[in-house]
Amino acid sequence: MAEKEKEDHENEEGKKKSGNMLLIIIVAVLVLILVIGGVVAALMMGNHDAEAEAGHGAKTEVSADAHSEEGNAAESNSHSSGSEATTEVGLMYPLDGFTVNLLSESGRRYLKCEINLELEGEELSPELDTKKPVFRDIIIRILSSKSLEEISTIKGKEKLKEQIVNDLNMRLKDGKVKNVYFTDFVVQ
Repeated sequence: MAEKEKEDHENEEGKKKSGNMLLIIIVAVLVLILVIGGVVAALMMGNHDAEAEAGHGAKTEVSADAHSEEGNAAESNSHSSGSEATTEVGLMYPLDGFTVNLLSESGRRYLKCEINLELEGEELSPELDTKKPVFRDIIIRILSSKSLEEISTIKGKEKLKEQIVNDLNMRLKDGKVKNVYFTDFVVQ
């Protein structure tokens, strides 16, 4: 009789252990499903926000057109000129890629970038064609005089752009370079 009680007691412990293990597995699966569902929901809501912003921009343009149709030309011109000023880009002059060593103690850092110059007018393009080697030399000297710390921040890149624009404009006669755009910028 003592053996039967002992056997029953062991069977109950085995059932409790397997029941606890089953409960742990079920909880883990539920948590995993909730996490995956949360990630999917966040991604779907993120895409919805981007679509809503794009749709909102289209609605703004429609309302500007509606104002002009009503005869309120002054108000619609202020809306359209504000948006054109930020999106309007002048004539672009692409330069070949640049690969330069950055200023560093070890000399093992280099910058690879591609630059496009925004010009004020078409009359500047022939002058740039004839002086292209001079301008490439100027840009190479400016880039190679910078350290990783100077160009790794957005503010540093803006200063670099300003310096390139200023140095190029000092040597131009027919017009000015309005801005510099980095279309590729890799530091290693």
